[in-house]
Amino acid sequence: MGASHATNRGDPHDDVPARSQAHLVMDQGGTVVEWSPAAEELLGHPARAMVGRPVADLLTGAGTTAHPLAAIGDIAVPLRRQDGTFLPCRLAVRAEREDEAGKRWTVTLTPVEQASPTAALDRALLETLFTVSPVGLYLLDPDLRIVRFNPAAEGMQGSSVAEAVGRRPTEVWPGFPTEAVERVMEKVLATGQPVIGIEKHLHPPGDPEHEHVYSASVFPLHDGRGRLLGLADATVDVTDRHLARERLEVLARAGTRIGSALDVLDTVRGLAEVSVPGLADGMAVEVVEPVLAGEDLEPGPVRGDTVLRRAACRSRDDPEPWTACEQEGALPPVAAAEALADLEPRMVDPQSSLGQRALHSLRAPTEKVHSLMLVPLLSQHRALGLATFCRWGQRRAFERDDLTLAGELALRTAACLDNTRRYLRERHSLTALSHALRPGPLPPDHALDVAHAYVHAGSGGDWVDAIPLSGARVALVAGRAPGHGVQTAAAAGRLRAAVHTLSDLDLEPDELLARLDDLVRRLNGDKGHGAGDHRQGPARDRLRSAGGSEAGATCLYLIYDPVSGRCSVSCAGHPGLVIVRPDGTPAPLELPVGAALAHTGEPFEKVDIDLPEGSLLAVFTPGLFQQQSEDRGRERLAGLLAGFSGSARQACHMVTDALIPRPLREDAAVKIARTNTLGPDRVVSWDLPSDPSVVSRARSLVARQLTEWGMDEAAFTTELIASELVTNAIRYAGPPMRLRLIRGHVLTCEVSDGSSTSPRLRHARTTDEGGRGLLLVARCSERWGTRYTEDGKTVWVEQNLPGPRD
Repeated sequence: MGASHATNRGDPHDDVPARSQAHLVMDQGGTVVEWSPAAEELLGHPARAMVGRPVADLLTGAGTTAHPLAAIGDIAVPLRRQDGTFLPCRLAVRAEREDEAGKRWTVTLTPVEQASPTAALDRALLETLFTVSPVGLYLLDPDLRIVRFNPAAEGMQGSSVAEAVGRRPTEVWPGFPTEAVERVMEKVLATGQPVIGIEKHLHPPGDPEHEHVYSASVFPLHDGRGRLLGLADATVDVTDRHLARERLEVLARAGTRIGSALDVLDTVRGLAEVSVPGLADGMAVEVVEPVLAGEDLEPGPVRGDTVLRRAACRSRDDPEPWTACEQEGALPPVAAAEALADLEPRMVDPQSSLGQRALHSLRAPTEKVHSLMLVPLLSQHRALGLATFCRWGQRRAFERDDLTLAGELALRTAACLDNTRRYLRERHSLTALSHALRPGPLPPDHALDVAHAYVHAGSGGDWVDAIPLSGARVALVAGRAPGHGVQTAAAAGRLRAAVHTLSDLDLEPDELLARLDDLVRRLNGDKGHGAGDHRQGPARDRLRSAGGSEAGATCLYLIYDPVSGRCSVSCAGHPGLVIVRPDGTPAPLELPVGAALAHTGEPFEKVDIDLPEGSLLAVFTPGLFQQQSEDRGRERLAGLLAGFSGSARQACHMVTDALIPRPLREDAAVKIARTNTLGPDRVVSWDLPSDPSVVSRARSLVARQLTEWGMDEAAFTTELIASELVTNAIRYAGPPMRLRLIRGHVLTCEVSDGSSTSPRLRHARTTDEGGRGLLLVARCSERWGTRYTEDGKTVWVEQNLPGPRD
């Protein structure tokens, strides 16, 4: 379409508002009947001096025609100014109206030096817009009938001006979204306000297979007097800008969706949700097996036997927002190795062998797919998986910008997957350590019904334990190492091992915590307050906690004696325990909490309390009270245990379900025990004089008691043990002396005396006449040891109970 389609142009000054034009009105005789203020300003003649005068007075002496009406049209003449000078002006003369006085003409005056350049520019601009401009331009009359459009607009619609002139857009292009555009145009006609940036989506004749996006701006056209002449529609192809905006939107969504959780499946599903349909019509993500297990990866291209597991796939045609995929749909190892050979993203021909293998596992119409991308998921030059993208139907094929976008999405996904893999590895290590911290069951037929419960949130430093002690006693322990992660779990493990080792020494709770405190100080290189570290206390504690140090750990140690029914407890910065009597009332216990381990040098205190049989003991870590204060939590725990008649295991489940919130914020551990006592039918003791003749009596007492208990099989060994212990007490210790037998989960023989001297096991030489007693005792028993009391010591020996008789 060329310039021949241009409409007739009016006066070059018609677009200047009438109120600002210099003009005059003359009658048929050439007399001035109106003189505008602009004419007065231009030529200097006031209206009162010009109205009624011949217009020829302005022309006299200017060398013009005698009659001013001799040249109707655009002419340029010099006009006389008030000061006698002449001003060259272009005159636009038009017949205005005819009344009883005859015809009248309006003469518009424009200085030549202003009119000529503007008119030339106007003509050049109009000619350019309607010939070579890339902007589509449509002119419509007030009835929305097409008047003209330029070649750029003709290419957008595929219609000639001859076919469209005089018709509305909806009549010429019924298959395009012209109804919405016409509604906008009607609004512009009604309001007179232009509308900018209307988006139109259509398939132009020059590229009918792909959708293009156009931005249209509609504005009104007025003449010099403000009359509405029609509308202009300027349309620009913004497809590239639209595609770029879509890609930016995909990236923006990826920033919030991908990696929102430390979970492999959630991460790759986020990639699928972001990519379809924003980037692709269908896609799938496979990950290598070590990623799912949290294992390490080797750098570089994958091996030929690498197995990829399908983790996510999505199609724009899926009826549900998310559809699970089968594992067997993933790429076979050969195809995976080929796709990840150079670790570079690529566009692949769907008809190639690799393309066919990649499409085989996708939920897509294979015969309609025309574009395919394979993008590795790389982190630190390690292949974590492969993302496959495809398009089909009328959507445009992938371009280099799409491959770049897919690469950016893959990089973000791979980084999140690598973080998830590292998290899984640490979590598996933490879980393994946490399981190692869990206490084993107490031997059957023990004095306590004990159970525990752990709730893991990722800290790793909480632990509880039950440790069998001599004399049928049991130690209940609860502790917490500060910090989070594997190092914290390892620190908790070291503390637990230290407590087990110290418990073999049969120490009182306060003494055991004191030795544990000394051990923690040595492990952390601290031989005093801040020795070796000049930081303030809180700063030092944070540093040690980050490295998994035991410093700042808390611990509660409790010993229950089922023979006396007495409970002894000490605490190092740990929340206290809860004790509920059989009648459901909490036992009052003012337990000094003390300082955490390695924090102060003050001694730990011990508290003793007598408990009736059937009481409930609960030791726990601070995570049990995540939603309330410690005092309020202890009240709730006591209320839950009051009147509870179930087993200790059932009590643990009830307590954790009631007190621990979901989702978890901290680890928590709780151990609950129901007390039992050992009565006279299971415990017997004799006070013995410090006389060598009492040894035979001791053997007789032991043999008689074992016969009453039906344990004749153990009589010989126990008599030997008792005689050796009594003999040593008579020879090396002093009164008072007591012999005691305890039938619990093991058979215990104890001899107490008034000396604090500890027996020592030694290997006698062949020429020695003595020194073999303790050696025989050690060989005949499971274990033996010494514990100290306020008035002396007790040497104890344990034997396994004989099996039931046939």
